[in-house]
Amino acid sequence: MNAQTITRWMEESASAIGENRDYLTQLDAAIGDADHGANMDRGFSAVVSSLDGLGDQPPGRVLIAAGRTLISNVGGASGPLWGSALRGAGKRLGDDPEFGPEDLADALDAALAAVVELGAAEEGDKTMVDALAPAARAYRAGLGDGGAGSALDTAAAAAEEGMRATTPMLARKGRASYLGERSIGHQDPGATSAAIILAALDRAVRAEG
Repeated sequence: MNAQTITRWMEESASAIGENRDYLTQLDAAIGDADHGANMDRGFSAVVSSLDGLGDQPPGRVLIAAGRTLISNVGGASGPLWGSALRGAGKRLGDDPEFGPEDLADALDAALAAVVELGAAEEGDKTMVDALAPAARAYRAGLGDGGAGSALDTAAAAAEEGMRATTPMLARKGRASYLGERSIGHQDPGATSAAIILAALDRAVRAEG
């Protein structure tokens, strides 16, 4: 895996977020500001545009650049959180021109750690962490059964399961927490976009052949 893998991941993410923009907005309208879909769509579209001018950069640097772009272009909490996640993953990959399955596991852990540090959220708080954390665990555990492709299948499934598990939760972080018990019964939009982005990573790696 290399910089092309990361670029393909960002492109897959932008496409999937764009397709689900209205859905994410509907989810956010129930417990947030109704801007999550628009913000994420704008941010990842900007990422794809920005990558055209990067030239020959290692994958870690591509991720760091993508993170900076998200922070600059996405409003609310999503920009800083996803920006920090991608920058954390990029710093973990460093300047090596290629990375392997174990490196990707470390990068996912670093992304999760960056989100937890910035957002002070943990599993069960009804946030993107509820999709990211089980996905990172599942990916690392899945490496024992095969390569990155099969492990990412497992990770994407874990992210989707974590996403769906947010519906009965009481929100304890973010704007949704202001609603108290009224947040119960609504799927978290941040966890939903996280699951979409992790599924995009699965497709990008599988496209390597």
